This record gives sequence, structure tokens and C-alpha cells, in this order.
Amino acid sequence: MTESTTAPAANGEAAQMSEFATIANIFIEPGNTFEDLRRKPRFIIAGIIIALLVGAYSFGLVYKFGEAGMRSFIAAEIEKSPRTASMSASEKSAAVDLQMTISKVSQFIIPIFVAIAMLLGGLFYWLAAKAFGGAGGFLHNLSVFVYSSLPPTIVSMVASFIVMIFKSTDEIDLATSQRGLITASPALLMDGKAMPVLTTLIGTLDIFMIWGWILAAIGLRVTNKISSGSAWAITLIFALLSVASRVVGAYFSGNPS
Repeated sequence: MTESTTAPAANGEAAQMSEFATIANIFIEPGNTFEDLRRKPRFIIAGIIIALLVGAYSFGLVYKFGEAGMRSFIAAEIEKSPRTASMSASEKSAAVDLQMTISKVSQFIIPIFVAIAMLLGGLFYWLAAKAFGGAGGFLHNLSVFVYSSLPPTIVSMVASFIVMIFKSTDEIDLATSQRGLITASPALLMDGKAMPVLTTLIGTLDIFMIWGWILAAIGLRVTNKISSGSAWAITLIFALLSVASRVVGAYFSGNPS
């Protein structure tokens, strides 16, 4: 699956980095890396790494809590929901069983959800870049989405695995840990249970998210040959849509997202 550094690109130029070199260089030379992705877009290995890390984290979290812990968490979430207040005890028990089944199945298809999210993200970048006069194709923008997500995902997931190993389940809030166990924002100082929506909003000032936005703006500018202002406009529009969806989720679930 590794691509030769001399492989011809669709636009007639040749890539100067293998995909493995691209993965390493995105951490230290994002500008040069995206310039090489402009020559030859590629995303498969980086996308697989992201999908596997996210999927492995989900498996690790479920394994950490065990079936009893997961069942207890789901039962508590159902009990606190106003939508289930009128349900009988047997109906709540059936709801718990259903959620347990969904949870077990979803662990295996999380990489598929991640792949779909990357495709949709790449599609948004492509359409938005075209609206701003961008020259890049769909694969260029998919490469930008994947590679701008890669460094924050690797660092946050690896850090979360380390925290997961050393923390007990009593110290982990399962409701707020779906995206990782590392909080790199002022939301760390807030009571997420009491203020889920506000905590979610403040949580967008996250170092990992901002890192990804910076990489995305660089990538969009380089691969689409648009101005920095246009690249940042696209990045921030996508970020606002993402934040809005998380706020809605926090409002209905009662947990920061």
C-alpha cells in the first residue's frame, strides 16, 4: 500500500514522499507535506490509522468498564432521561438490553463510521473550496481532511490510552469520555454535568481541535491554491457546523460532547 516517491500523479507531477514519509512529515513540515499531497493526493494509510485508533479506543474503554459497568452506565442514562420517565421497570430493562446490543455491534463498525465521516469531510472541503475558486479535486480535499485530522488523533488517542491504563473506572466519566480521556481546553475546569451545553461550547477551545484547524487551513490553501483568508473561512465554517452538532447532542443527552 506504500506509494513510490516517483509515482506519477494525476496532474502530471510526481510525489516526492512515500505515504509513510508523508505521515511522519505532517507533524514537522505541514506546508511541504500538503504541497506533496497537491502533487499526488493520498490518504489510505493515514485514514486506516485514524480508524484503527478510534476503534481501538472504543474497545479499550468498553473492556475497561466490562459488561457490568457498561450496563450500569446505560441504566443510569436511561433513568435520568425525561423521555423514559413513564417507562415501566421491564421496559427500562429491555431498553438497557437493546442499548447493550447496539453498543456491542457498534464497536465493530466504528471504523466504517470514521471512514464515512472522512468522506463527508472531504466532500465538504471540496465543495467549499470550489465555491472559493479552489483548483483542487475531491481527492486533494479528502487528503487534507484526513491528514489534518491525523496528528491530533494520534496524540490524543495515545495519551488517552495511557490515561486509561493508569486510571480506575471510578475516576473515569464514561459519558464524557467517548472522544478521549484528555481534556485540553478550559472545559476541564467546568462542571459538565451541571452545564453540558456551555461545557461543550468552551470545550471547542481545545488544543487538539485548534491544531487540526490550523493544519486544515494550511492544507486547503496549498492544495486548492486559494488565499489564507478563504482557507480559514472554509475551516471555520466546518468547525462551526461541527460545534453546532455537538451542542445539540449535549442539549438532548445532558452530557458534554
